[in-house]
Amino acid sequence: MTGIVYLVGAGPGDPGLLTLRGGELLISCDAIVYDALANPALIGLAQVQERETPLELYDVGKRGGASDSARQDEINALLVQLGRDGKRVVRLKGGDPLVFGRGSEEAQALAAEGIPFELVPGVTAGIAAPAYAGIPVTHRGLSTTVTFATGHEDPLKDSAAAVSWSALAKAGGTIVLYMAVKTLPNIVQALIEGGLSADTPAAAIQWGTYPKQRTVDATLATLADEITRHELTAPVITVIGPVAALREEIAWFDRRPLFGKRIVVTRARSQAGSLTGALIARGADVLEMPATRIEPLDDAPLRGALARMSEFGWAIFTSQNAVKIFWDALRDTGRDARAFAGMKIAAVGPATADALLARGLAVDVAPDRFVAEALLDALRDRRDVRGVRVLYAAAQGARETLEDGLTELGGIVERVETYRSTIDEEGAAALRDELESSAVDLITFTSASSVNAFVAAAGEAIARRAPAASIGPITTAAARNAGIDVIVEADQSTIAGLVDAIERHYAAVPA
Repeated sequence: MTGIVYLVGAGPGDPGLLTLRGGELLISCDAIVYDALANPALIGLAQVQERETPLELYDVGKRGGASDSARQDEINALLVQLGRDGKRVVRLKGGDPLVFGRGSEEAQALAAEGIPFELVPGVTAGIAAPAYAGIPVTHRGLSTTVTFATGHEDPLKDSAAAVSWSALAKAGGTIVLYMAVKTLPNIVQALIEGGLSADTPAAAIQWGTYPKQRTVDATLATLADEITRHELTAPVITVIGPVAALREEIAWFDRRPLFGKRIVVTRARSQAGSLTGALIARGADVLEMPATRIEPLDDAPLRGALARMSEFGWAIFTSQNAVKIFWDALRDTGRDARAFAGMKIAAVGPATADALLARGLAVDVAPDRFVAEALLDALRDRRDVRGVRVLYAAAQGARETLEDGLTELGGIVERVETYRSTIDEEGAAALRDELESSAVDLITFTSASSVNAFVAAAGEAIARRAPAASIGPITTAAARNAGIDVIVEADQSTIAGLVDAIERHYAAVPA
């Protein structure tokens, strides 16, 4: 059985720039053959999908002729073999596969061997990187043409496919260079000798569309020296032309409030998304390295409680994890939201309330602050707690504050532990390596238990290497007890409150 190979453009780096078609293929393929410039987050997108057989991954490098990169003929042979084996293969290539990506050569090899293939265009770095730097490649009145050229070939050497730099110098418009860091001094010389003004605005963008993007502004004459001075190395996109001067007016990506800040998210993978997304949206370089993972407990106690649902007047949830595990167990018994008929529901925090609402359950009580004390305050004046049985879905080792407080209010509490947080060994190792080898601006904590897990995973000495941002006073106390410097505390104990507090902190700190 012959398979099919999809030559997919991964885009320039920002995972959000992957096309819908590319995303569909990633989550349904059998194998991925990927380049060094394809964002690892895209591989992660494919890995989280449930599959009948394990996903096959092939790293072929292709990074500036590095010694560990596969040769093009080896890549071609691999794609042909995988196709012959009946695999649905995604050949994931940075940018667009047909813009200096050698995708057409791979298509030729597949066509010659009778292997079905499909070309899936991607957003090319030559347009996206300048856009993220605030540079349009065309602009009315400044440039109505744009030329994409590779700087891979030295302009001082004769070649049948050599770029006519003198012709480009006379043509005007915008020149966008790929892979030109090493040859740029000679390209600049050729353009100036061809008649292009040495004062022509220019810019170089390293790691375009990534949170670590860096942009150097210059003129044609000073560009090579500025790249050297700022130590820019590949991958770099170079823009030469009047449009480069527009960056001063419309730069946006690197002016977001958290741009350039490296922030660690230690939440379990199942819950990291909301915090990660909010930080990235504000420009942060987020390192998602969970110190813990969620492990469901023996569900016999929970099933026992579910069999007696009609006895309870209240159900209390303190996390999205508890909601998911509770709901899955309920559905396994053949029931749904109607099992809560006649019950009141309370949730600690809006995220937990949203998780319940997604399952058709609107909560009766949901305080804004993400702490048990806030829920107790909200229940204190109600008359429907005293003498009523309360089903409390909790995490193993959770504080007894809520349970004790409900008992003081007259509730008859049945605590059912549904899950526990355990150390994520893989995430812990990556976290230790990152804290030891590079600068981290901030570590985020969303609960006292996340602090304890972080210290256990990273070790006391490493855990104290970077300051922290805390979701509230209880979490702050746990961090400080562990010797961690807390420099940010949320006013509202929610994910949104935590992100807002981080933004305010850096807005108040001089650059």
